[in-house]
Amino acid sequence: MSELVTGEAVALELRPAKLPSRALAILLDLAVAFIAYLVVTIGVVAATASLDEAAQTALSIAMFVLLLVGGPIAVETLSHGRSLGKMACGLRVVRDDGGPIRFRHSLVRGLIGVIEILMTLGVVAVIASLVSARGRRLGDVFAGTLVVRERVPLTRTGFVPPPPPWLAGRFSGLDLSAVPDGLWLAIRQYLTRMQQLDPQVAWSMGERLATDLAGRTGAPAPQGVPPAAYLAAVLQERQAREARRAFGKGSAGASAAAPPPSAPAAGAPGAGLTPVGGPYMAPTGGDHSPAARDAVRQPSAPVPQDAPSDDRPATGFAPPA
Repeated sequence: MSELVTGEAVALELRPAKLPSRALAILLDLAVAFIAYLVVTIGVVAATASLDEAAQTALSIAMFVLLLVGGPIAVETLSHGRSLGKMACGLRVVRDDGGPIRFRHSLVRGLIGVIEILMTLGVVAVIASLVSARGRRLGDVFAGTLVVRERVPLTRTGFVPPPPPWLAGRFSGLDLSAVPDGLWLAIRQYLTRMQQLDPQVAWSMGERLATDLAGRTGAPAPQGVPPAAYLAAVLQERQAREARRAFGKGSAGASAAAPPPSAPAAGAPGAGLTPVGGPYMAPTGGDHSPAARDAVRQPSAPVPQDAPSDDRPATGFAPPA
């Protein structure tokens, strides 16, 4: 299969890597690791020629574990799933929900890879990849990861629209530990494709996902906030936390916790306007009928008499009443 599909029939843009490209990437990684192992071993043996045979054997074993096991784990962790071989083949290791991997994922993949790749010459890994519908080896199954093609056509990439500015940082204290990766994947792909769905289907799907997310976090969507806007705000908060964990607290993802922007001052351009329309706009008056949803998807922002039309704000979002 060329694409992953969620339970809500939303196609996942990241394509699982095929066995030939994965095998080539592993061969390149092993070649680099063995060359480094030989060079370091020769240097260590030359420097410790005065040691007895037992000490030299212990050093050789330590070099083997450090370079052929610990090296790939460290490279994969620091590069967020892109080893030298995977970079050359345009591949990346990601979590099941499409997010970046961390040390525990690389550790599990590396330790199991010693058995299914090094000790069995890759036979177990090839069989597991052929049996798996998504081409995953045993290390991917136990680590909850997936190797995907990173080089895809730009026209097929999805864009997750950001949440409304007035929801920025509203869910910074939310406990997201109980939300499974499968639900995050469904939310991300729903937000990517919701503009391509029928309005009634998109609205009902958003309500179901928002209900599932609220059940996991214990915090339902605030009154008047559309389900899609609630999902986008919580997803952005999760991505900001992942960025802070990966790159430190000073990362750009920390901007999601910034306070919501204040309203324009009296007399300023756009003051007194209420932006309407946009992907997260909810039907007014609590009307969730298909006709109301169709009307929501077509912006019709009113222009006040005392302001020119080119001064209208371009946010495309309406704050809750």
